[in-house]
Amino acid sequence: MNIVSLFSGAGGLDLGLIRAGNKVIWANDIDKDAVATYQENIGEHIICDDIKNIDINDIPTADVVVGGFPCQGFSQANMLRELDDDRNQLYKFFYHVIKKKQPLFFIAENVKGILSIGKGAAIRQIISDFEEAGYMTDIHLVNMADYGVPQTRQRVIIIGQRKDLRDEKLFRFPSPTHLKNQEPAWVSMKQAIGHFPDPDLENDVLNHVYSAYKVTYRNFTGHRKTDPDKPSPTILARGNGKGGVCAIPHYNEKRRLTIRESASIQTFPEDFYFVGSMNSCYRQIGNAVPVKFAEKLGEELIRLEKEVEL
Repeated sequence: MNIVSLFSGAGGLDLGLIRAGNKVIWANDIDKDAVATYQENIGEHIICDDIKNIDINDIPTADVVVGGFPCQGFSQANMLRELDDDRNQLYKFFYHVIKKKQPLFFIAENVKGILSIGKGAAIRQIISDFEEAGYMTDIHLVNMADYGVPQTRQRVIIIGQRKDLRDEKLFRFPSPTHLKNQEPAWVSMKQAIGHFPDPDLENDVLNHVYSAYKVTYRNFTGHRKTDPDKPSPTILARGNGKGGVCAIPHYNEKRRLTIRESASIQTFPEDFYFVGSMNSCYRQIGNAVPVKFAEKLGEELIRLEKEVEL
């Protein structure tokens, strides 16, 4: 299927969809480094600009629109807010693209916390908004480890289907491929990154450098010990308190993960080159949808294109 991608970042979601056989015809992100990374590895069809500056009429019509929108504007206690809330500008744009372009399907990705904001009021409002725009929706809370991603990353995936296609929902959400305590088992950190050489020794691995931010163990994300025989905790895109990104500690307990190791845990291919400063590269990776999971979503779109008369 032809896809428009919003808030594309470095392109983890898009790469997975493309690998499954889909075509991303237009993409956008505001981050210059992320756009440069996308262009280096995926294609020149990405526009670097603040999405609020883009005329929706300039976005091509596509079968599917994908993206992950921030949700700060949903966070107040009385947050059954207006779409015009300033903090909801990015969500508002995503919503208006869907409403105006009327793709067959949309796929939105967000953090697990969106389900609990306002005791569920935020997600109910989102469902209501898209219902008004002409879509039925399905909400899925996903642990990426269940799909062969070596990381216990939990994310919410919203699938929207235009109501006039069929009365029944057509998109079959991908079934898990890996299980915590059964075969095929979750993929461990060691399985994912154990083959990489010591980054302190001469090597030719792309982006195989790591943050000097001291490894200290505390009971919160980014500072917990990691286990080589288990999946990684969530790869982060947020800070170390000093404006940088807090990379996950390596299980050798001597350093933090390299950019390349972090990317491999997000299932980017090893020849995927990240552009920008160390902090920028870590942030691009932490913001991405794991490629391997995105490919599963893409495979379902291809099935729909081949098997269902749309």
